[in-house]
Formats: sequence, C-alpha cells, structure tokens
Amino acid sequence: MSERKLFGTDGVRGVANVHPMTPDVAMALGRAVATSFPAGEGRTRIVIGKDTRLSGYMFETALAAGICSMGADVLLVGPLPTPGIAYMTVSMRAEAGAVISASHNPFEDNGIKFFGGDGFKLPDEVEARVEALVQDPSRLPQAATGRDFGRAYRLDDALGRYCVSLKSTFPRDLTLDGLRIAVDCANGAAYRVAPMIFEELGADVITMSVAPDGTNINENCGALHPEVLARKVKEMRCDIGLALDGDADRCILADEKGEIVDGDVILTLCASWMKENGTLKGGGVVGTIMSNLGLQVALERMGLDLVRTDVGDRYVVEEMLKSGYNLGGEQSGHLLFLDHATTGDGILSCIRVLEVMQRTGKSLSTLAAAFERFPQVLLGAKVLDKPPVETLENTQAAIREVERTLGGKGRVNVRYSGTSAKIRVMVEGEDEGRVRILAEGIMEAVGLDDILDTQ
Repeated sequence: MSERKLFGTDGVRGVANVHPMTPDVAMALGRAVATSFPAGEGRTRIVIGKDTRLSGYMFETALAAGICSMGADVLLVGPLPTPGIAYMTVSMRAEAGAVISASHNPFEDNGIKFFGGDGFKLPDEVEARVEALVQDPSRLPQAATGRDFGRAYRLDDALGRYCVSLKSTFPRDLTLDGLRIAVDCANGAAYRVAPMIFEELGADVITMSVAPDGTNINENCGALHPEVLARKVKEMRCDIGLALDGDADRCILADEKGEIVDGDVILTLCASWMKENGTLKGGGVVGTIMSNLGLQVALERMGLDLVRTDVGDRYVVEEMLKSGYNLGGEQSGHLLFLDHATTGDGILSCIRVLEVMQRTGKSLSTLAAAFERFPQVLLGAKVLDKPPVETLENTQAAIREVERTLGGKGRVNVRYSGTSAKIRVMVEGEDEGRVRILAEGIMEAVGLDDILDTQ
C-alpha cells in the first residue's frame, strides 16, 4: 500500500486555495471517490455536506463537479454537523458521504473527509486507494459523456431528519423541562440544529455563537474556548453548558458551577451509568494515548478496562468495532456512542449526559466528581518537517530522562499533529509544576533537533 500524502488523521486538510486544499484537488477527489464506491445497481450517489466556512462554497462545487463528471449523482445537504452527514449517508442509502470542514481549525483552513455507505470514516487502506487515483488519474475509468453525466440534488429536509434522529435517542419518558442549557455553536455547522433539538426536548436554551458569517467559525468561541461558555453558564445560572466545534463532532461541557468538563470526564460518568444499567459492552472504554491517567484510574475502580489507541476518533472506532466496545472517545471531546451513531457527535454526547442527570437527579458537578485528573501539560510548536520522532536523537534522550524521573508515576507522549504542521509534547504526572518543567525540557530538546519553525 502506498504511503498517504494527502490524507492525515482526519481527511485532507490545509489552508484553503493552497495545495492540497485547492479546487483542483477537490475535483480530483470527487472523481476518485465516485470511482471507488460503485453502486450495485443504478448510479452511485454521494452525499456532500459542509460547515459554515466561506471557502465551503468553492469546494462544494468542485467536489460535486468531480463526482458528476464520473457519472455519479450528488446529494447536497448544505451546512450540517459532520455526524449529520454520516447519518444522511446511511439514511439515503448513498454509497459514500463527504464532509467539507476543517473542524476546529480557523476559517482560513478547510478540509475534506469521507464516510463509507455504512456511515463510518474510511480506513487507511481505502483512503490510500482514493489517494492513488488522485495522484495517478490515468488509473481512472473513462469520464462520463452525453446522457451519462451525474446530477446534483439538494436535500432541503436534511436538517429536520437529523434533528428527529437525535431527539429519538432521548428516552421518551424523560423531558428537559425546567433545565436551562447554554449552547455555544462556534458559529459552525450546528448553529441551527443544536438549539432546535434542546428546545424541542423542553429545555430553556441560551444560544451563543449562532451567527456565522463565513469567517468567524471557532473564533473565540466553541469547544476551543470553553471558558467563554463557562462564564455564560454562571452568569445565566444554567444547569449545564455545551460547547461545540466548527463541525459539531466534539463536545466540551461546563457544569453549573462554571467548571469545564472534557471528554475524559464525560467518558467516566457515562461508563459508570452504562455499567450500572447493563448497557456497557466490552467490559471497558476505548480511549487514546492522550487520555488522562485519571480516566484509567476511575475505570479501574469500577472494574473496567481502558484500551488506548493512536490519536484520532476513527482509530477509536476501529478498535471499538474490532473488540466489541460501545463507548469510547478522546479527551478533546470526540465521543463515540456506537449504539446511537457511527461517528463522534457533540450534540448526542450532551444528550447522553443529560439522560444521566435526569435519571439520577444529580447535577453535572456531582457526577463529574468521580473523575480525579492527573496534571497533564501539553505543549505544541510548528515544525518545518516531520521526520520520525524516534530518529530525533536529542528528543529521544530527553524523553528517556523524563521517564526515569517520573518513575512509573506518569506518562510521556511526543507526536506530530495529524491535521497541521505541529509537534506536540505531552507529559503527565502527580505534580503540575514539575510536569510542566519536564515538558518544557523535552520541547527544548526538540529545538536542538532543528525541526522547529522559528519564524
């Protein structure tokens, strides 16, 4: 299998109109995906959705053109959360789905990621085959001509369908009457659907960042800036706050005291509830190498396992499917409830927490108290190149020294970002001040290996 150069951990991503995120590449991806997912009978159909970035119009048109040029049809759903596009792909029995979004990145960036007809993100080997067709167009079949061109249809009811599907996951014997919820939509894909869902379930909703203008997505709001939500929760005396990112596949919460509740805490309280009512499968939870030690300790106290994967929610999903788990996710708020969805869904994650709150009669702060966080310091820096971390001599020496210093009472992880030109250093231990010094020492060693972008 050839090495992937276009695809990172979450599709193709970069600055809009700068390679690889250009209309030419988008059109080539459209041709490749249309070819890679042939229909059993009739025409191939591919769903395309996007977030609210200004460049989304350009990429939507280019991607659709590439698909139609190969004789496949396009179903356009417009701005809709990533999980909503996965849902519509399955609901419409399409062969594949495409999401035009750079998730939590600034508006200048954009990206394209794909789902198969089952609603799951494509595995590495399928992405590699798609990329091979982009790199070598001579391998594509003959383009359509005459009556064989594909058509593009707009699905005007996609938002309503997705809204109904999410509401159906909340128990019919429960209501959100009497609850006040602050919802920060990050001026992104969920700006209409998220408030609608919680209002229709009975909550008093305080909306935040629901006025996208194409350039303000993720700007000082949403899951990247949960402190803004936390202040609003306290100010408006809300019971809970929900912060989404640009494509609404991640969920960061704030409790009624204004304390931030991340993915590890949500996994802890949901695992406890699901184990208690007999719905947890696999005997544990799937997390990543970045999951806090506090999650592992909390699960062990419940008699549950934590299985770690590489960073990226699709790797979490792959492990869940392979080993029979139904709960998993990342500290960043990408949470997987496979009994209800095929991908991370920030709105669904909040619905699951609200169910636990309503069933137990406990506040979010009380439920979150079961999680005790280990101090974790995460540093990042831009890089000029991404040579294998294991080949960086100074960095490896520093890692070994820090691991000796921690003496088994902490963790170290150094990796490159899969969605940007950055290196990330994570150190975890019992004392935050000490952990920060150790992390800074590793980052200094990275600098000695001459890969940092100092401009």
